[in-house]
Amino acid sequence: MEHAISQATYPALPLKNSVLFPEILMPVAVGRRQSVAAVEAAQASEDHKIVVAVQRDPDRTPVSLADVYPTATLAVITRVIPTQGGAQQVFLRGVERVRLRELNTDGSHLTASVTPLATPRDESDASVAMFRNIRELVGQAVRQLGGVPDEMAALLMQTDNPAALAYLVITLLNIEPAEAAGLLAIDELGELLKRVHGHLAKEVKILELRQKIAGEAQGEIDKHQRDYVLRQQLKQIKKELGEDDEQNDVDILRQRLEEAELPDDIRSELERELGRFERLSPQSPDHQVLRSYLEFALELPWLKSTTDQLDLVHAQTVMDEDHYGLEDVKDRIIEHLAVMKLKPDASSPILCLVGPPGVGKTSLGQSIARALGRRFERFSLGGVHDEAELSGHRRTYIGALPGRILQAVRRAEVSNPVIMLDEVDKLGRDFRGDPASALLEILDPAQNHTFRDHYLDLPFDLSNVFFVCTANSLESIPGPLLDRMEILSLPGYSEEEKLAIAQQYLVPRQRENTGLSETQFPLAESALQRMISHYTREAGVRQLERTIGRVAQKIARKVAMDEPLHDQVEPEELEDLLGPEIYRVEAARQQVPPGVVAGLAVTSTGGDVLYVEAQTLPGGKGLSMTGQLGDVMRESAEIARNLLWGEASRFGIKTRRFDENGLHIHVPAGATPKDSPSAGIAMATALTALLTQKPVRDDTAMTGEITLSGLVLPVGGIKEKVLAAQRAGLKRVILPKANAKDLRKLSEAVNEEMEFIFVEHFDEVAREAIPGLAAGYFTEIPV
Repeated sequence: MEHAISQATYPALPLKNSVLFPEILMPVAVGRRQSVAAVEAAQASEDHKIVVAVQRDPDRTPVSLADVYPTATLAVITRVIPTQGGAQQVFLRGVERVRLRELNTDGSHLTASVTPLATPRDESDASVAMFRNIRELVGQAVRQLGGVPDEMAALLMQTDNPAALAYLVITLLNIEPAEAAGLLAIDELGELLKRVHGHLAKEVKILELRQKIAGEAQGEIDKHQRDYVLRQQLKQIKKELGEDDEQNDVDILRQRLEEAELPDDIRSELERELGRFERLSPQSPDHQVLRSYLEFALELPWLKSTTDQLDLVHAQTVMDEDHYGLEDVKDRIIEHLAVMKLKPDASSPILCLVGPPGVGKTSLGQSIARALGRRFERFSLGGVHDEAELSGHRRTYIGALPGRILQAVRRAEVSNPVIMLDEVDKLGRDFRGDPASALLEILDPAQNHTFRDHYLDLPFDLSNVFFVCTANSLESIPGPLLDRMEILSLPGYSEEEKLAIAQQYLVPRQRENTGLSETQFPLAESALQRMISHYTREAGVRQLERTIGRVAQKIARKVAMDEPLHDQVEPEELEDLLGPEIYRVEAARQQVPPGVVAGLAVTSTGGDVLYVEAQTLPGGKGLSMTGQLGDVMRESAEIARNLLWGEASRFGIKTRRFDENGLHIHVPAGATPKDSPSAGIAMATALTALLTQKPVRDDTAMTGEITLSGLVLPVGGIKEKVLAAQRAGLKRVILPKANAKDLRKLSEAVNEEMEFIFVEHFDEVAREAIPGLAAGYFTEIPV
């Protein structure tokens, strides 16, 4: 109801998106030139009053009554703060509602003629009840929102004026400007309270629903609930927009599971794990772990295999094409293939190829795969200390991975590949476990048909895998593991075999690697022999191939620079191409002094010649030993000394020499540990030569174990030792008589070149090795 007073005129301030209500204090940013002028005009007046209207169109500057809502608010400017660019921050306090009568432009700003409107009032019971409901709803909203400033909460709960409370609630609810302008125009208090109650009840319901959703979600999601809610909302939005072009992870894995060839029990287990994966949140720590597990399990070739080519003639051809010699090893492999042909369900053998580096162990495994038509995979066990590297880590550990065995099967993509386990003799053992023990199950045909990798935790059949192990020596391989493998020895090559290998394999391969033709890189046979004897000294041919490659590179350089070439590479050119000869028979060893003997031993790199040196220590006591000798060699040295001490008279040695002098035995090189019974007769011969001052023949080497009674016992590694003596230029080898059968492993050329002396007693050793003793001693050799 309008006041019965005349209308008044005030400066007018139109607002774009805000409505000012009576009794409400509101800051307003004023930037338009017309609005700034209206504020300045109001400040210049005595009462600082200004009419605050609401624009119908925020984008259009009002010029008439039609551009604003008819009901406005008469306000008082309480404070003005200038800001940058000539704008102002104006604080307004609503005084009363007014009806706009005219809106004019008075030069620089708008002016409005208004008539005051009465404050809505109603003392009816309905209005009082509605007022109390509004106050109760306000209390609920304050409690649900939380974080409402205490001053604001007190103002809301302590306001007794129904209209003032309604206007305050409207301001806090942030209602649309058009709706708020409509509420400002209501003259009846009952109607105003009813409308405000509706808006407030709706807002309270929304708050209750938000709390309900938050409470239900709290029990279903983890600490990453914020990301989960956002992802769920994004998923729902994409679904509503029809943007479901990409399959999710679960659909992809389910499709792969349906297409995979799996045993029934494995399929049921993977379906169960896939169900768990489907229920997991993408932000769960187990999500990526389970996904990696399912992907690995589906990549394994559970039922996929290749068909074996069991043509033994073809297999023999492949072996002969790839390797020269090694007849015993190739025959044993062909025998295994013959059994597989006659009995297809026979367990694949576990072969262990033992020999020094460069003799062709790895390439033999590749030849087996090529002969069978199987895929080939290899990995090295050298330095592996953790058994989990072979049998996998449990999925409960961070960074868990499947074992190397199943990883090799996955790479092969078939369940029956040839897998080579290189350097099985170099497995480590420490606090992390014993990987050699883990290999027991992997390599045992009676157990590996249900091998369970710790990561996969499902039975995988390894019985169809053809395992091939390699080692340089057998000493460090545990007995139980050695028992599960069939040992095939590759002792090394003689110089004749190396020459044939170089001519048939190494020279053509290096010629191809350097891009030379046969006419550009002809190697004389004598040049190859010189490389073998004077530039390499090894059991295998790896160093020889590198040496041939160096020569080929020198020739390639000449060809590339258009330099003239010789008809073929002769031995005389090698010193210019390769430098001085590396290996020669040392002058000091050609004329060995008394007390020095050439012994023979087997190392991880093949056979080797170890010179045993003995010396008397005048005034010393006992027996000293150096050269990092193990317990067995130390015992051999003591046995040799005590044998000579007990039989001193027969050897022409005075016993007081043992009382008055100490003895020292040294086996170079001191940096290399040594332990073997093979040096027994060499130590005894060195002491004999020393104490009799008669030198040992410089062309003679020996090996054999000795007892305290003088018996010579057999030893192993005869082929490796004989080849080592041949490489060193020694032509006579003294061997235990029981080892005579081992010479059949040598080639005819080696047997013809070398002289072998077989002995049963140390007296025979001394007589053959020390020429000066042959005439005067051993008158009573024990039978």
